Amino acid sequence: MFIYYLIILIVLLVTIFIVLYNSLIQKKNQVNNAFSTIDVILQKRSDLIPRLVTLAQIYMQFEQKTLIEISRLRSRATSKNLSDNSRVAVEDQISRMLKKIIVIVEAYPELKTNDHFIQLQYSLSEVEEQLSAARRFYNSAVTEYNNAVEMFPTNIIASCLKFQLKLQFQANSQARNNVSIQINHK
Repeated sequence: MFIYYLIILIVLLVTIFIVLYNSLIQKKNQVNNAFSTIDVILQKRSDLIPRLVTLAQIYMQFEQKTLIEISRLRSRATSKNLSDNSRVAVEDQISRMLKKIIVIVEAYPELKTNDHFIQLQYSLSEVEEQLSAARRFYNSAVTEYNNAVEMFPTNIIASCLKFQLKLQFQANSQARNNVSIQINHK
């Protein structure tokens, strides 16, 4: 009789382990999926940047420094040997630089009315909105995953299997400030 209770207990413990393990895997995969979504949107933004920069260069020859910096950051962001955390920082820098371009454009009425520029600006705004939504989704998935990694009883399985906490996308102090642009007309 004792052996039956022992077998039932073992089966119950194995079932609980499987359910908790599968829950952790599902949450981890959700985080990976959310990060991949961000990656797709960042690629879309990266594809738009050269067109925006080229068109803006036509009108803003003396703003080369800003445009060159955006191109440099874009190249760095698409580098294969960049860690996830470094990539997040570079993408945040690109977002700040793109905001500067939009502010600079205000000084060029002929550029603001150019149909190609208007379409590019609209596309870039749309991509930035999609990116913002994807980052919120990613942060939500990371929160759910991190909770599972830290909360009992899944934390036992997570620590045994070396599941690591994930970092969320966060605005740095510079991104929280308003963009300030000085245009030096020569």
